[in-house]
Amino acid sequence: MKKTLLISLALLLSLCAIAQEKKVQRSALPPAVEKTVQAQTATIRGFSQERENGQTFYEAEMTVDGHSKDILMDATGAIVEVEEQVAFDALPAAVKAGLQSKAGKGKIVKVESVTKHDKLVAYEAQITTNGKHTEAQVGPDGAALAHEE
Repeated sequence: MKKTLLISLALLLSLCAIAQEKKVQRSALPPAVEKTVQAQTATIRGFSQERENGQTFYEAEMTVDGHSKDILMDATGAIVEVEEQVAFDALPAAVKAGLQSKAGKGKIVKVESVTKHDKLVAYEAQITTNGKHTEAQVGPDGAALAHEE
């Protein structure tokens, strides 16, 4: 009973921490965020605004050289996170093995590198298993992460 209560509490807390994201128009971006967006050489697909831990962030979804790249910025325009699509074949062997292990019998359909404050912190795979979509992450060395990035 105590274990079930702890698991339920942990699940509830993690759901409360999930960022609230909403689509926004480019005209709604703060000037500093717009300036950062203009510096990118990409095709813009859209924007969103999200709140996480009381702070507002803006995400620019774009296509660069045929692959996806999402840039998360704070209200000052500072880039705090970049998720950029990476070809599975271009990944280091340990990362491929780590992601494949997490995917199990599922099919890896897309992989992105996750960079925070100019440091590669993880690789994230989108996985399809029997029509269901999930995500899995491993560290830059292919090892399991203590927590998701």
